[in-house]
Amino acid sequence: MSWQEERLLARLRKRSTPEVLRTPLGHDAAALELGRAPVVCVDATVEGVHVEPGERPAAFAAKAVLRTLSDLAAAGARPRALLLALRAPRDAEEARLAALLRGVERTGRRWGAELVGGDCTAAPGPISLTVTAIGVLARGARPVSRSGARPGMVAVVTGPLGGSRLGRHLRPVPRLEQGEAFAAAGAGALMDLSDGLARDASRLAATSGVALELDLGAIPLHRDAHRAARSSGSLPVQHALHDGEDHELLALLPERAWTRLSGRPELRGACVVGRACAGRGLWLLDAGVRRRWDGDGGWTHGE
Repeated sequence: MSWQEERLLARLRKRSTPEVLRTPLGHDAAALELGRAPVVCVDATVEGVHVEPGERPAAFAAKAVLRTLSDLAAAGARPRALLLALRAPRDAEEARLAALLRGVERTGRRWGAELVGGDCTAAPGPISLTVTAIGVLARGARPVSRSGARPGMVAVVTGPLGGSRLGRHLRPVPRLEQGEAFAAAGAGALMDLSDGLARDASRLAATSGVALELDLGAIPLHRDAHRAARSSGSLPVQHALHDGEDHELLALLPERAWTRLSGRPELRGACVVGRACAGRGLWLLDAGVRRRWDGDGGWTHGE
């Protein structure tokens, strides 16, 4: 059995034209009506790496979209449009590929991002969905990245961590409102936690040129972290530090700004887990004992 690009594209051309498009469907490029400066990010989701082989198309597609939208949240942006690059072997079932396209379209629309274009490629190997998300900042907002953390800023996470591989990794929730709130409040740095709190916090610290201290006793633990610990023999906090794919946000912002934000409904569940200070690297505080993170744990592609 094989699939044909023309048949897949014909399915897509039957849709009504999304409002964000300034040109008709079917062209290789999409002219968009965004109104404000765009924010762009891209993520590849590969069968056998990010989802199990044979994963349900709806779950596969949803994860591909939502993990990309989470990167927009970490920029303080709101989603407006999606591009999709679909790669599949020649013998892939066309019905499965069509279901993946529908899943991408439906998930994006649910979060305010219409599927406006993309590409299909037949190639050996696993199916992959590479989603480019295009968003915009709130009017008057300044871009935020990983590079603006300064000594004295507090480190805040938006929710509990750990144990995502028990199922949450398939249905991440992009923290769009929280990212927007942090950006508006003057956050120095924002990051989506996809590769484990320790590894991602270390990356943020390196990009900002600061040391970052995490208080292990302050890290919120997801119930899945406790469930994972019962079978792994590790402590729940180790799962929170290293499992990854939580897709909560890590924000560095002035303590005064956090005090103003902390009572807002969209930040219920967010909490301070540490602070930035002079120096370099990631430091873990455990019952008053301070030690430098040894670099183990988390996810690094290529290792």
